[in-house]
Amino acid sequence: MLVEYGDYQCPYCGEAYSIVKDVQKYFADKLAFVFRNFPLTRMHPEAENAAETAEFAGAHGHFWEMHDLLYENQDALGPEFYLAAAKELGLSGEELNEALRQHAFKARIRSDFRGGLKSGVNGTPSFFIDGKRHDGPFDFETLVAAIDAELRASAYARTAGH
Repeated sequence: MLVEYGDYQCPYCGEAYSIVKDVQKYFADKLAFVFRNFPLTRMHPEAENAAETAEFAGAHGHFWEMHDLLYENQDALGPEFYLAAAKELGLSGEELNEALRQHAFKARIRSDFRGGLKSGVNGTPSFFIDGKRHDGPFDFETLVAAIDAELRASAYARTAGH
C-alpha cells in the first residue's frame, strides 16, 4: 500500500501527482493507493478548500475524479474552479457551496492532518509504503524500487511464516 499525505496547492505534490499515476499503472492491481489530506494552509491558502472540495466529491462517489482535476488545474484553484469542476462531475454547485460554507468536511481533513503529524509528516508530499515512511526521493524509479523491495519483503515474510 502506498499512502501519500498531500496538499492540492503544493507544487511538489503537483509534481508527484503524475509520478504516482505512473507508479499506479506500473503496479496495476498489486498496489493500493491512499491519499490523505495535509493542507499547509499558511503557505497555500486554497489547500483546505480544495481538500474540502475533494471530500465533498468523495461523499458523492467522485473523489478520485476531483482529486485528479484539482492536481491537473493547480493554477486555477479557487471558488470558480471548484464550482466548474463539481458541475463537470455532475455534482451540485449549490450543495458544494453550502458544504464549503459550513466546512462540512473539515473534521475529516483535520483527522488526516493529525494522523500525519502523529506519523511524522512535516511536509508534502510525504509517502508511506506499507506503513513505513519513505524518506527518499519520490521520482518514479526510486518509488518503484522501494515498493518492489517492500512487496518482496512482505511476500518473503508470508512464505517464511508457513
